[in-house]
Amino acid sequence: PILYSYFRSSCSWRVRIALALKGISYDLVPVNLIKDGGQQFSAEFKALNPMQQVPALKIDGITLSQSLAIINYLEETRPNPRLLPQDPKKRAQVRMIADHIVSGIQPLQNLSVLKQMGEKKTEWAQNCIASGFQALEQILQHTAGRYCVGDEVSMADLCLVPQVANAERFKVDMGPYPTITRINKVLLELEAFKMSHPSRQPDTPAELRA
Repeated sequence: PILYSYFRSSCSWRVRIALALKGISYDLVPVNLIKDGGQQFSAEFKALNPMQQVPALKIDGITLSQSLAIINYLEETRPNPRLLPQDPKKRAQVRMIADHIVSGIQPLQNLSVLKQMGEKKTEWAQNCIASGFQALEQILQHTAGRYCVGDEVSMADLCLVPQVANAERFKVDMGPYPTITRINKVLLELEAFKMSHPSRQPDTPAELRA
């Protein structure tokens, strides 16, 4: 497999965690979203992913984009360890939390949106994340065990950790979100989350390396 990734991309990080948890080795091709006006806009990368976004994963003779589509494919083809619970209700909760982050928070504060916000970009990002986290904190109070849904690491957790990292980068006050903070802390102690962390990628700038 070949993963096209950017060290700081939260969408790429989700996929890196899934690959690490499932023990899938891969080659990483960095796509710098800032350099050269954004390497994702090159003709070469556009041919790979017409949406001109990371991640993209070449695997089993196909190229997939969109992090949840990739994670779902890995889940269906390499089911151990599982990232979706067997119980249909818990499985629905995992998907709900993942969608909440992937559709309801992350796109509103990603690079392409922030570029258009000018001087207000930090305030905009903080507001988008805070309103999403207020809802998420409430949801997790009903679903969480050790992790987002019960005591098994799931696709929801793969979405949570990168989003908390974004929140910290934009200096969002995490005080009102004790459940999110607790789960994030526990997850960051797991090896798959450590090795896939933005501070430990081949394309991480020296000053940001762990």
